[in-house]
Amino acid sequence: MRALLQLSKRLSRTLVFSSSSYSSLTSSRTFATLTLFSPDCHGAAITTNGNVYARPWFAIQHRGVKVNAIHLRPGNVIEKSGRIFEVVDAEHKQRGRGGAILTLELRDVDSGNKQTFRFGAEEAVERVFVEERSFTCLYTEHESVYLMDLEKFEQLEVPLILFGQAAAYLKEEMKVKMQLFDGRPLSGSIPKQVTCVIKETQDHAATPRYKKAVLDNGLIIQVPTYIETGEAVVVNTEDGSFVTRANK
Repeated sequence: MRALLQLSKRLSRTLVFSSSSYSSLTSSRTFATLTLFSPDCHGAAITTNGNVYARPWFAIQHRGVKVNAIHLRPGNVIEKSGRIFEVVDAEHKQRGRGGAILTLELRDVDSGNKQTFRFGAEEAVERVFVEERSFTCLYTEHESVYLMDLEKFEQLEVPLILFGQAAAYLKEEMKVKMQLFDGRPLSGSIPKQVTCVIKETQDHAATPRYKKAVLDNGLIIQVPTYIETGEAVVVNTEDGSFVTRANK
């Protein structure tokens, strides 16, 4: 795996997506030829001839079904007014006799801009479906993370922000999952539990049972008072809570 990590850094990146990709579709960066497959194209291949933006990615999108807005959750992808949006946040409010209103914060997948829309709870919305693929984390650099699909031997660079707060837990050789829409990464997720090393602990416990500890990734969590510096612990990445001591 170490040799693979070194080799991957020298490879021409098959898929490259950086933060600037969301603000400009006219990047001067040259890409290797990429072939995309769309379930709606009956398996037909669409080749970009060296630039992943050579053809509008949304032209081959996989459309889904109509659903009531009340069923939308963060991470879902919908189409509205000919644009593709990812649901960032959803807030449900009851208006008494006037019915429920759902306020959605949406991110335009094409531009990266965020907008807020209101929908009636029973309002029909077209949801589109995404592909989920497994990758191995190679390394992080600046504001990007480099991933490898070991089955297809494809390397992918994506912005760290696609992993949200979980990006702090990314490390070499970690197995992660990416949600992609027509080959374009929308969001990433990491295992629910990861192993970290305690770098520092608080001298005096904040409570009789727990004290603060600094992990090797810089995050601060609460650990039992018996945990000492240098120990490996299992952490819940969803809420940053201590789970147990790691197996030696």
